[in-house]
Amino acid sequence: MENWTNAKLCDVANLILGALLFLSPWLLKFDAGMVSTNAHIVGLVMAILAIAALAAFAVWEEWLNLIVGLWALVSPWVLGFQAMTTATTVHVVIGVAVAVLAAIELWAMSQHPPRLTTHS
Repeated sequence: MENWTNAKLCDVANLILGALLFLSPWLLKFDAGMVSTNAHIVGLVMAILAIAALAAFAVWEEWLNLIVGLWALVSPWVLGFQAMTTATTVHVVIGVAVAVLAAIELWAMSQHPPRLTTHS
């Protein structure tokens, strides 16, 4: 029961982080071009994955969260907006948080794999 609760808390945290990234261009007044588009898309994907995880548990969702978190982390350099300090900071902080949460959940699942049946 404790692992399930921790996983749900991580998923709620991912939902909040996705929403913050999605809203950050408006809240922090980013560039209206590629930078804000990246924030909107990545934030939306994070939120959708979190909602999917809250609705029904799936191991693949954690791997996708890890990938999306790492993308948010490296996207300022890949897309060339690292000079925009506010946008870069938001992407890096949220990317690290999502990737770390996904890594924690993946590690916890490797220590205590979810049972597929109700039989002991």
